[in-house]
Amino acid sequence: MSETADLRYRRVILKLSGESLAESGKRGISGAEMATISNQIKLAHESGCQIAIVNGGGNILRGAQFSGANATVGEATAHYMGMLATVINSLALQDALESIGMPTRVMSALPVDKVAEKFIRRRAIRHLEKGRVVILSGGIGCPFVTTDTAAAQRALEIDADVILKATRVDGVYSDDPEINPHAVLYDQLSYQDVITKKLRVMDATAIALCSEHSKPILVFNFKRDGNIVRAVRGETVGTWIGDPKDSQTH
Repeated sequence: MSETADLRYRRVILKLSGESLAESGKRGISGAEMATISNQIKLAHESGCQIAIVNGGGNILRGAQFSGANATVGEATAHYMGMLATVINSLALQDALESIGMPTRVMSALPVDKVAEKFIRRRAIRHLEKGRVVILSGGIGCPFVTTDTAAAQRALEIDADVILKATRVDGVYSDDPEINPHAVLYDQLSYQDVITKKLRVMDATAIALCSEHSKPILVFNFKRDGNIVRAVRGETVGTWIGDPKDSQTH
């Protein structure tokens, strides 16, 4: 891993949704999608950036599917099942990254010691310092907490410079751009803007954590080739969310 002078962010949390590992509109895990993401992560890592990844599990299951007529599974149980889904995704992503020569470690907030290390903050930081991509699974190990909040929590714990939230659209819009062709793409937003405009970026708890600790968020389209590298370099990509006084020229 080589350092570059123009690298804006030295350590990042890359937040991937579970759906990013599946073909658009489908469930499960796609080898092609994982290969695309892995190659982008490798380029960003080779630029000198320390990368920790938090992924979701929605490509395997969502807690909402156990509601209504299918409420025989309790909500807390559904959340634990979702955490296990993130472990499955992490193991798949680990193999995809290692197949292209990337050193990785999977760490889990849930005890699954046969397949992943227990998350210990200092150990995670040491892995990053040694040039390994760290994949953080299992949320924070408790139900009723989203993986967005887990990403914010882990960003604070490992002192990441920014949370890079990868999406399939170009950033944060005033409305759903796939439904409303007149939706406006924001270049910059404050944490308060996200709350008052009721923008669906991350859940309220995650935004509150980031706001309280001035942890910026960059929402960008990971489907555009090279965007992860551009993001860690601080180039104009996506929507920057943070304190106005800390705003980058974005």
